[in-house]
Amino acid sequence: MAGTVAVLVLALCGGAAWWLTRSDGDPLAGRPRVTDSAAGLSYAIPEGWKDSGREKLIGAFTSSVGPERAEREGGSTVLAGRAGPVPEEALKPQAERAARSNAVFFSPDGRSTLEESRATKVSGRPAHTVVLRLEDGEGGTGHLRMTLVQVDAGRSAFLLGIALPAGPDERHEVDAVLESASVK
Repeated sequence: MAGTVAVLVLALCGGAAWWLTRSDGDPLAGRPRVTDSAAGLSYAIPEGWKDSGREKLIGAFTSSVGPERAEREGGSTVLAGRAGPVPEEALKPQAERAARSNAVFFSPDGRSTLEESRATKVSGRPAHTVVLRLEDGEGGTGHLRMTLVQVDAGRSAFLLGIALPAGPDERHEVDAVLESASVK
């Protein structure tokens, strides 16, 4: 009897330890986050990245993060911003239009190819994600991912991730930041 109780206690303790330390599949779980009150979004900062501040951003953006390392050519960045109200049925065309517009802004000498366009949810709110492959006109490629979120009836917000050049690690980091988003 005492042995059975001991086994049950060990099993319960082991289960509790597993539950508390398990990964939820989020590669950025437990990482520091940017809380962008202007956009109404929060998103994780990958290891080796930093909050880039708001001082040098153009008016369309309200926050950004990027790698601390500055020695490599190109770079990755994730930017957030706010927008006016976007009805749920307009999320797809608005997200696709905004993604293409940003592709032209960030890669003006190249072209973009739509790789993905899908409805999604962020904190249970309607959203739409668009992924574009960027070509810089000189044989290099980039990765652009944008998620447009209906924050509430009166406003929307977006996260825009760009990796130039777009190796697998850079794409993964940018995608992980966008996938970590939540509405605040």
